[in-house]
Amino acid sequence: MNRQRVRYPILLLDADDTLFDFQKAEKNALKQLLEEFGYPYTDDVLNLYRSINETLWRRYEAGEIGKNELQATRFSRLFTELSLIGDGQAANEQYLDHLSEQGCLMNHALEVCQKLASCCRLYIVTNGISRVQRKRLEKSPLCALVSNIFVSEDTGSQKPQTAFFDYVFERIPDFSREKALIVGDSLTSDMRGGMNAGIDTCWFHGTGQDIAEGIMPTYEITDLTQLPKLIVE
Repeated sequence: MNRQRVRYPILLLDADDTLFDFQKAEKNALKQLLEEFGYPYTDDVLNLYRSINETLWRRYEAGEIGKNELQATRFSRLFTELSLIGDGQAANEQYLDHLSEQGCLMNHALEVCQKLASCCRLYIVTNGISRVQRKRLEKSPLCALVSNIFVSEDTGSQKPQTAFFDYVFERIPDFSREKALIVGDSLTSDMRGGMNAGIDTCWFHGTGQDIAEGIMPTYEITDLTQLPKLIVE
């Protein structure tokens, strides 16, 4: 690969549901938490939690609420729905402890990153809790391949806000927008964020998903193994 022309020597990679299997990590962490509260885990409870959490994360990405409100609210709302007595804020801390132990990866994430790291600089850009995202990276084999990780909690803003990308760009040596590509699963944070920041975008998604109005990714892939062909000519 090094003998070929590298179209994007700087790769900004989303973490959850792009490199890391967040669905599995979230499920495992919630199971552990519910066991500690003596409440039986079911997929219905998982779906309820995800609905609450995703709604709050969308509001966070839109700048409507802060990280502290998100974390203080999600388990309080879940416990109310389940008629479960417990401190939502304390439960959130327990959940984050469990989540930080989950370094499970998406299919082909390791092999693809190993291949790309031979010719590109890899950076993780993620909307998340710093101690959780950093520890999950440390527990995964990707740690040795990634040049740096940028977490919204540390930057003071989040994808898709341009302030997040400005922060990242300023801290990448020899950065050029023409040399960078963002890869992620979220249209609202990764693709819109990349568009707002003036860099090319690659949407990683499952089959049957529709593009949101006003968002036009530069590329689309349904399997991470398709990514190297876009990077190297």
